[in-house]
Amino acid sequence: MAAVDIAKENTEILDIINERQQISYNDLSDMMFSRGMAEDSLRRSLSELESRKIIASRSSGGIMMYYPLQQQDTLRKVLIVEDDKNINKLMALSIGKGFDVSQIYDGGEAISFVRKNRPELVILDLMLPHKDGLDICQTIKTDREVSNTIVILVSAMDPTSNRFKGIKYGADYYIKKPFDPSELRSLVTIFLRKKGKRFDPLIDLPDEERMSKELERSIKQGKEYAIGTIRIKNLDDYARRFGEKSAMVILRLISQLLQDIIKGKEQSMYVGFLTSSVFVIGGGVDDVEESVDKVKKEFGAVMPFILQDEGYKPINMDLGIEELYEKESIPKLELVYEQSEKSKLKERRDMILKSKGVQPKGDIGSYTYDELQKMFGSGEEDLTIKITRDPNGVRLQVSREEGEEE
Repeated sequence: MAAVDIAKENTEILDIINERQQISYNDLSDMMFSRGMAEDSLRRSLSELESRKIIASRSSGGIMMYYPLQQQDTLRKVLIVEDDKNINKLMALSIGKGFDVSQIYDGGEAISFVRKNRPELVILDLMLPHKDGLDICQTIKTDREVSNTIVILVSAMDPTSNRFKGIKYGADYYIKKPFDPSELRSLVTIFLRKKGKRFDPLIDLPDEERMSKELERSIKQGKEYAIGTIRIKNLDDYARRFGEKSAMVILRLISQLLQDIIKGKEQSMYVGFLTSSVFVIGGGVDDVEESVDKVKKEFGAVMPFILQDEGYKPINMDLGIEELYEKESIPKLELVYEQSEKSKLKERRDMILKSKGVQPKGDIGSYTYDELQKMFGSGEEDLTIKITRDPNGVRLQVSREEGEEE
């Protein structure tokens, strides 16, 4: 293919990614296929644009997403705080060229370095001499002078409690060791160089357009493809008891657990955030069942730490969680999975399409979040937690039926 044709294709692809600010590979492939581009040409162009650091990619909710990058006049500052010199060096090499990277090995030096040098992103190990990573993270995020600093926690420790604490203390992401160098590189790149709204990997899941396509896919496919909802039972009661910010920490925790569990299954699985306390998960029946079991198990393991963080400590070590709940009347958080029946999905979908004057076999387009909630039968809670996307970024809003909003 002539160089001028390749340049034209690259420009077309880049224009679409710039316009959308984030787009899945499948959506981009559909658009370029309609313009006559073959899949191998698309993959080649994406690879070239990424190697030139014009775009970056990352798996979000099991879907490969592409993001446009800003061209930078000055190098963005990154600080690595890791006491193991070999791992510290590997982190620096993983990030690659294009950033102003500083490396320190003692947690006791981190806060003074951040306040003096103002790095835009800090990569923190948890186990550090003199001051641990969670302590450093909390100090950074509560200091108004440097609270906008992006913090990525990296640890080989059992993530059960530390992931929860990291999110509660304001960490922007949590990576388990041994880490994937390419994942660290893409996160740092997208955090610091993404065009437009600030990147938030914990809630920046595929939007209603992508969820609509997954729902249509599930209806068309047979029994081998499952789609359903994972609801955080009693999240509204939990928010009333401990505050709406505590509820959002739980939501972020489940979001990251789900994304980690389906990592590497971009072609076969999907996770989206619907609204309130409900996520949507889709994929092969066996994959969905396995993923649901894993997230329930991990969430069950972290519950004692969540309760302890809220001030509920068993009097003796033999006291079980069930007994503790009953004794203190604590809202019992539980993940409930419900597989959607294809017949009911189709029935609700056809009613919605009829009300819109759209034929089921015509150009359906994208459903709204309200329509998706009706199809999945969710939205009964009086606490509404929803994702909003505006020029300032992706954020969570919490409101009640009376219209209160945070």
